[in-house]
Amino acid sequence: MVHYKSWQGLKKQLEDRLCEPLKGRVTFFLTRYHKVHNAYGRAAVMLDGRELARFEWQEMYKQDSDLAQLYKSGVSYEDGEHLLKSEWDENCTYHETDFLAAALAYLNMPIDKALESDELIVRIFAILDSRVGKRTLQKIKDGGEYLALPGWVRQFYELRFEVSGIK
Repeated sequence: MVHYKSWQGLKKQLEDRLCEPLKGRVTFFLTRYHKVHNAYGRAAVMLDGRELARFEWQEMYKQDSDLAQLYKSGVSYEDGEHLLKSEWDENCTYHETDFLAAALAYLNMPIDKALESDELIVRIFAILDSRVGKRTLQKIKDGGEYLALPGWVRQFYELRFEVSGIK
Protein backbone atom coordinates (compact mmCIF):
# COMPACT_ATOMS: atom_id res chain seq x y z
CA MET A 1 0.00 0.00 0.00
CA VAL A 2 1.17 3.52 -0.79
CA HIS A 3 1.99 5.46 2.36
CA TYR A 4 0.33 8.71 3.32
CA LYS A 5 1.52 11.47 5.62
CA SER A 6 -1.44 11.73 7.97
CA TRP A 7 -5.02 10.59 8.26
CA GLN A 8 -6.16 14.19 8.70
CA GLY A 9 -4.53 15.16 5.40
CA LEU A 10 -6.02 12.18 3.60
CA LYS A 11 -9.44 12.82 5.14
CA LYS A 12 -9.30 16.45 4.01
CA GLN A 13 -8.50 15.40 0.44
CA LEU A 14 -11.43 12.96 0.43
CA GLU A 15 -13.88 15.43 1.93
CA ASP A 16 -12.74 18.26 -0.36
CA ARG A 17 -13.77 16.14 -3.35
CA LEU A 18 -17.32 15.60 -2.10
CA CYS A 19 -20.14 17.13 -4.12
CA GLU A 20 -21.44 20.37 -2.63
CA PRO A 21 -24.72 19.04 -1.12
CA LEU A 22 -22.77 16.38 0.81
CA LYS A 23 -19.96 18.57 2.14
CA GLY A 24 -20.28 18.67 5.91
CA ARG A 25 -22.78 15.79 5.83
CA VAL A 26 -20.56 12.92 4.66
CA THR A 27 -17.46 12.28 6.74
CA PHE A 28 -14.79 9.63 6.75
CA PHE A 29 -13.55 8.05 9.94
CA LEU A 30 -10.43 6.04 10.73
CA THR A 31 -8.95 4.98 14.01
CA ARG A 32 -6.02 2.70 14.78
CA TYR A 33 -5.70 0.77 18.02
CA HIS A 34 -1.97 1.27 18.56
CA LYS A 35 -1.78 -0.79 21.74
CA VAL A 36 -3.26 -3.79 19.96
CA HIS A 37 -0.98 -6.19 18.07
CA ASN A 38 -0.39 -4.85 14.52
CA ALA A 39 -2.29 -1.61 15.33
CA TYR A 40 -5.59 -2.85 13.98
CA GLY A 41 -8.34 -0.33 13.47
CA ARG A 42 -11.68 0.65 12.07
CA ALA A 43 -12.85 2.91 9.26
CA ALA A 44 -16.29 4.16 8.28
CA VAL A 45 -18.17 6.37 5.86
CA MET A 46 -20.77 8.39 7.75
CA LEU A 47 -23.74 10.54 6.79
CA ASP A 48 -24.93 13.07 9.36
CA GLY A 49 -23.03 11.16 12.07
CA ARG A 50 -24.56 7.77 11.16
CA GLU A 51 -22.37 4.99 9.78
CA LEU A 52 -23.38 3.88 6.29
CA ALA A 53 -20.43 1.54 5.74
CA ARG A 54 -17.95 0.14 8.24
CA PHE A 55 -14.60 -1.54 7.66
CA GLU A 56 -13.23 -3.32 10.74
CA TRP A 57 -10.10 -5.27 11.53
CA GLN A 58 -12.12 -8.41 12.32
CA GLU A 59 -12.95 -8.69 8.62
CA MET A 60 -9.25 -9.32 7.96
CA TYR A 61 -9.60 -12.56 9.95
CA LYS A 62 -12.70 -13.49 7.95
CA GLN A 63 -10.78 -12.94 4.72
CA ASP A 64 -7.84 -14.98 6.02
CA SER A 65 -10.14 -17.80 7.12
CA ASP A 66 -11.88 -17.88 3.74
CA LEU A 67 -8.53 -17.95 1.94
CA ALA A 68 -7.16 -20.67 4.25
CA GLN A 69 -10.13 -22.92 3.43
CA LEU A 70 -9.45 -22.55 -0.29
CA TYR A 71 -5.69 -22.95 0.19
CA LYS A 72 -6.28 -26.32 1.88
CA SER A 73 -8.00 -27.46 -1.29
CA GLY A 74 -5.02 -26.44 -3.43
CA VAL A 75 -6.10 -22.98 -4.57
CA SER A 76 -3.37 -20.32 -4.59
CA TYR A 77 -3.71 -17.16 -2.51
CA GLU A 78 -4.16 -14.93 -5.59
CA ASP A 79 -6.72 -17.27 -7.17
CA GLY A 80 -8.51 -17.48 -3.83
CA GLU A 81 -8.84 -13.71 -3.59
CA HIS A 82 -10.27 -13.65 -7.11
CA LEU A 83 -12.75 -16.44 -6.31
CA LEU A 84 -13.87 -14.83 -3.05
CA LYS A 85 -14.15 -11.24 -4.29
CA SER A 86 -17.84 -11.42 -5.18
CA GLU A 87 -18.73 -12.88 -1.75
CA TRP A 88 -16.62 -10.25 0.02
CA ASP A 89 -18.19 -7.51 -2.12
CA GLU A 90 -21.71 -8.71 -1.31
CA ASN A 91 -21.08 -8.94 2.44
CA CYS A 92 -18.75 -5.93 2.80
CA THR A 93 -15.99 -8.18 4.10
CA TYR A 94 -13.40 -5.41 4.10
CA HIS A 95 -11.17 -3.97 6.79
CA GLU A 96 -9.64 -0.58 7.44
CA THR A 97 -6.53 -1.21 5.36
CA ASP A 98 -8.77 -2.08 2.39
CA PHE A 99 -10.48 1.28 2.98
CA LEU A 100 -7.12 3.09 3.07
CA ALA A 101 -5.86 1.33 -0.06
CA ALA A 102 -9.08 2.26 -1.88
CA ALA A 103 -8.83 5.90 -0.75
CA LEU A 104 -5.26 6.18 -1.99
CA ALA A 105 -6.09 4.47 -5.29
CA TYR A 106 -9.11 6.73 -5.82
CA LEU A 107 -7.10 9.90 -5.20
CA ASN A 108 -4.62 8.81 -7.86
CA MET A 109 -6.97 7.87 -10.71
CA PRO A 110 -9.17 9.74 -13.16
CA ILE A 111 -12.81 10.00 -12.10
CA ASP A 112 -14.08 7.99 -15.08
CA LYS A 113 -11.81 5.09 -14.10
CA ALA A 114 -12.88 5.36 -10.46
CA LEU A 115 -16.56 5.13 -11.43
CA GLU A 116 -15.85 1.86 -13.27
CA SER A 117 -13.42 0.41 -10.72
CA ASP A 118 -13.69 -3.23 -9.67
CA GLU A 119 -13.10 -2.02 -6.11
CA LEU A 120 -16.45 -1.07 -4.59
CA ILE A 121 -14.95 1.26 -2.00
CA VAL A 122 -13.33 3.24 -4.82
CA ARG A 123 -16.73 3.47 -6.50
CA ILE A 124 -18.23 4.88 -3.30
CA PHE A 125 -15.66 7.66 -3.24
CA ALA A 126 -16.22 8.29 -6.96
CA ILE A 127 -20.03 8.52 -6.92
CA LEU A 128 -19.84 11.13 -4.15
CA ASP A 129 -17.23 13.18 -6.06
CA SER A 130 -18.06 16.70 -7.21
CA ARG A 131 -16.48 15.96 -10.61
CA VAL A 132 -19.40 13.66 -11.41
CA GLY A 133 -21.97 15.95 -13.00
CA LYS A 134 -25.71 15.67 -13.44
CA ARG A 135 -25.50 14.30 -16.98
CA THR A 136 -23.19 11.51 -15.85
CA LEU A 137 -25.41 10.80 -12.84
CA GLN A 138 -28.50 10.64 -15.06
CA LYS A 139 -26.70 8.29 -17.44
CA ILE A 140 -25.72 6.02 -14.51
CA LYS A 141 -29.27 6.03 -13.15
CA ASP A 142 -30.87 5.42 -16.55
CA GLY A 143 -28.41 2.59 -17.27
CA GLY A 144 -29.44 0.85 -14.07
CA GLU A 145 -26.23 -1.17 -13.66
CA TYR A 146 -25.84 0.23 -10.15
CA LEU A 147 -28.94 -1.75 -9.13
CA ALA A 148 -26.89 -4.95 -9.33
CA LEU A 149 -24.44 -3.63 -6.73
CA PRO A 150 -24.71 -4.80 -3.11
CA GLY A 151 -27.04 -2.72 -0.94
CA TRP A 152 -24.22 -1.24 1.12
CA VAL A 153 -22.81 0.32 -2.08
CA ARG A 154 -26.11 1.08 -3.81
CA GLN A 155 -27.15 3.34 -0.92
CA PHE A 156 -24.37 5.77 -1.89
CA TYR A 157 -25.62 5.94 -5.47
CA GLU A 158 -29.16 6.56 -4.27
CA LEU A 159 -27.95 9.23 -1.85
CA ARG A 160 -26.08 11.01 -4.62
CA PHE A 161 -29.07 10.83 -6.98
CA GLU A 162 -31.30 12.25 -4.25
CA VAL A 163 -29.09 15.20 -3.29
CA SER A 164 -28.45 16.00 -6.96
CA GLY A 165 -32.13 15.95 -7.90
CA ILE A 166 -31.76 13.02 -10.32
CA LYS A 167 -35.13 11.36 -10.94
